[in-house]
Amino acid sequence: MTIQKLIKYLIDRLISAIALLLLSPFLLLTAIIIYLRMGRPIIFSQIRAGKDGRSFTIYKFRTMTDDRDSEGNLLPDEERLIPLGRLLRRLKIDELLQLWNVLKGDISFVGPRPTIPQQVADYDNFQRGRLKVLPGITGWAQVHGNIQLTWPERIFLDLWYIDHWSLGLDLVILFKTIGVVIWGEHPVAKKLEEAKTYANYSRRSC
Repeated sequence: MTIQKLIKYLIDRLISAIALLLLSPFLLLTAIIIYLRMGRPIIFSQIRAGKDGRSFTIYKFRTMTDDRDSEGNLLPDEERLIPLGRLLRRLKIDELLQLWNVLKGDISFVGPRPTIPQQVADYDNFQRGRLKVLPGITGWAQVHGNIQLTWPERIFLDLWYIDHWSLGLDLVILFKTIGVVIWGEHPVAKKLEEAKTYANYSRRSC
């Protein structure tokens, strides 16, 4: 482990522990509001693929109801995403429980967003490079468009991040994340084109 990676590891553990302690009253209040509006469960959990494809359970605050149609089938996501859920997602409050995942070492503050094992199973050898590092709460793709991008575009950005990683780059991403929370997600064409060009070069070099 390099000095920079060791520092990242220690920062992840220390800051996540402090953040969980300081934010505990807010997290409790959020849980109460979700319970009063949507009932149980309060927490959404799902199996995700982490570093090297290892599975772990990720935690988020619940943002959708369990409303169903007359035949008992869940309604489409958009119909179950109530205003409270939209607000939690818009302000990234639903992600705060992932501080626990950071403390456990499942993920980092910064890295590619963890995805479900079914998607990982469809990766080609080049895309599997995304699994070389711990996933993160936020990442290079998240601050350059996130859900406004296609899945392949997000992978291009993630792979660019992995090959250019530094503590300084992580700090840039954290500051940019604040901007995303305030102003929303918007694609950055220049950064996307840079990542695509790099990906094409890397593939030719393999």
